[in-house]
Amino acid sequence: MYRNSSMLRAEARRIILFIIMSFLACGSVIAQGVKQPGKIKIIPVGLAWADNSVNAVIFRKNSLVTFRDSQYTAYYDKDRYVILGKRKTGDTSWILKKSLYQGNTNDAHNTISLMVDGEGYLHLSWDHHNNALRYCRSISPGSLDLTAKLSMTGMLEEHVTYPEFYRTDNGNLLFFYRNGQSGQGDMVINSYDTNTQRWTQLHSNLIDGGGMRNAYCQSYIDAAGTIHISWVWRESPDVASNHDMCYARSTDGGKTWEKSTGEKYILPITAASAEYACKIPQKSELINQTSMCTDSKGNPFIATYWREAGTGIPQYHIIYKDKNSWKTLLLDFRKTAFSLNGTGTKRIPIARPQVMVNGSGRTASLLMIFRDHERGDKASAAIVRKISDGKWILKDLTEESVGSWEPSYDTELWKEKGVLNLFIENVEQIDGEGKANVPPQMVNVLEWKPF
Repeated sequence: MYRNSSMLRAEARRIILFIIMSFLACGSVIAQGVKQPGKIKIIPVGLAWADNSVNAVIFRKNSLVTFRDSQYTAYYDKDRYVILGKRKTGDTSWILKKSLYQGNTNDAHNTISLMVDGEGYLHLSWDHHNNALRYCRSISPGSLDLTAKLSMTGMLEEHVTYPEFYRTDNGNLLFFYRNGQSGQGDMVINSYDTNTQRWTQLHSNLIDGGGMRNAYCQSYIDAAGTIHISWVWRESPDVASNHDMCYARSTDGGKTWEKSTGEKYILPITAASAEYACKIPQKSELINQTSMCTDSKGNPFIATYWREAGTGIPQYHIIYKDKNSWKTLLLDFRKTAFSLNGTGTKRIPIARPQVMVNGSGRTASLLMIFRDHERGDKASAAIVRKISDGKWILKDLTEESVGSWEPSYDTELWKEKGVLNLFIENVEQIDGEGKANVPPQMVNVLEWKPF
């Protein structure tokens, strides 16, 4: 009798546990036999400026970067100085150095981007919103001491916005930026050769808005060295004029470009010649400058958000190439409406998303990092175990709010080891380039192996 009762109680516990797990999955299926995510670690770095989101916007390429056995970071401190940081892989303590350079931190566009080239030199660009190029590099490999300000090519360096570095598979660098103002800018690409330590300009206007619009891009270099770019068009400085999602790729280091079909572009790419991965009308709450990546076979994945026609609630979407067609995965877990309009850095109840993919094809797993006021403004993740199933689970990565934070991460560490290192700081963004009045906040690195 005792034995049978124990068996019944054990069976009841098993059933209850199954019901709880099913409920927590938020309508998604937890795949059987899938390795569970690793433990999350939070590593403190140092105190930083937090009166707006300049340290924590999504278009930082990069906020963190790993090269060999060292990881680097950069941020503005309370006095607007650029702080550089370095640690050995696995260490929890950072070496911090205050540079001689400052930025206009009152404008959240003026972020810091950094990368390490194949010889170990740190490259840094900071403080840009339609102004002259600010660029330097370390005086020697692995050093946190910086050179004086340098020119790159001497061409189109007076009206720089959104500087982004990318390291190619041979250790050279690419530098992307917008030349001109919102609604009228062109995309410039410079290339750095580690052998000569010189920059050359590959394109002065890869994507041409014809003086009527400009492209807001996100980019990625895959394991085969293919460069992928996707973008929305904006017709004016008003964010409400964002529309459509376009795509291009280069298999020769950025010299020539083609569509996903292999059809060659005649450069520059225009609104008439671009490949449209997804048609999205203006005034759809479509956000600009999000993120993209590829699966292990080079198929592109783009994360963004917009409001579907006939609804009032912007939702996250994943646009991806599946064999010969573009598809869209709708992650419709949000419940709150909001509207995007106006100029300047906006205070938005959700963050622009970062996307990462593990595996390839229809069985690929997907990770989307975001922040949503509905979830207490925590750093959160949507995990899709199998893209063809289109089902997700949601997970909060921080216990406390991160304010107006947007995700940026160590792209090179993710590519090499599948380990996510997120730059985390609790920041406050006032709408339209406003400035809050909060004390400096701790920069942290969140370490997690999700798959």
